[in-house]
Amino acid sequence: MKRVVYSMEPVGRTGGRVYLRMLHEATADDVEWRTVPDHKRTYRVRRWRKLRHLARLAPTVRALDGARGTFVWDDLSLLLFTPEMRARTVFLLHHYEPLQHDSAPVEAMLWEHLFRVLPQCAAVVCVAPYWADFLRARGVRNVRVIYNAFDMTEVERARGFDRAECRTEFGLAPDVTGVYAGKAVHWKGAEEVSAALVEAQGIRVITSGSNTIGFDGAHFDVERERYLRLLRACDVGVFLPRMREGWSRCAAEALLLGLPCLIGPVAGLGDLAALTGQPAPDLGDLSVQVRERAAARRTEAKAAYEALARFDLNYFGNAWGDLLAKVA
Repeated sequence: MKRVVYSMEPVGRTGGRVYLRMLHEATADDVEWRTVPDHKRTYRVRRWRKLRHLARLAPTVRALDGARGTFVWDDLSLLLFTPEMRARTVFLLHHYEPLQHDSAPVEAMLWEHLFRVLPQCAAVVCVAPYWADFLRARGVRNVRVIYNAFDMTEVERARGFDRAECRTEFGLAPDVTGVYAGKAVHWKGAEEVSAALVEAQGIRVITSGSNTIGFDGAHFDVERERYLRLLRACDVGVFLPRMREGWSRCAAEALLLGLPCLIGPVAGLGDLAALTGQPAPDLGDLSVQVRERAAARRTEAKAAYEALARFDLNYFGNAWGDLLAKVA
């Protein structure tokens, strides 16, 4: 008989939603997943959307109080749980970044309250050591790290794409160095990378995602297959976020597909950079760094690949399966 586990709907394209979808898929043989709507992702107006989400979700959470099963939760609505519900909850923290608050100043107070109740949970999972240390410093002891994982069958297939064809597909001439700067969304650093390279000859900055910053350079909002082809076409990845991220899936996938990278050592990205041996970008000397990284592909790229390849679906499914079995 399958264990019953409740979570938010894994709908959306953020790293957190990808992680949750992967969790559902990796444990599907042993877990019956039941989901509740993530209302905050349906509001077009950002201001106060988390508070509206909490108010709308409150009756649903109350109805779950007597439900059998456990919870994997990654949302402020943990505050609506009873202590008994939290005792059978695994809370998943990807990152905490006040820059993303849409309900300030109330939201910061809600997060601080959430940190205080996290010790009531059966366990707390983070995606990078930085965030585990962040929580332990706030008195949360039952923390473990389960990293982002990757479908290595998909990775190997993408590594086999004809690179020349991919470059032609995205308009990269043979003498142009393609620099992938991640998603064109707020606080991810794409504008800073583009500005630092705007006068560099033979270098083209490329971004992906929904383009919330109005990036007017080479931007591609494409489905998964073409996104992987886009990474394969590029030469170097540069990741310079202002925000504290979890463990950037964009940067990790770029490394897995063979791109040497420059990674700002901020929060979880610092853990990723250290694990894979990637240096930090220097905006004042970025064009020189990019050319140096583009020339240093093979040996370093192989080491970075090997460091990440162990985080495959077996690792992920086993880590989560063991944890959910203990909680149940």
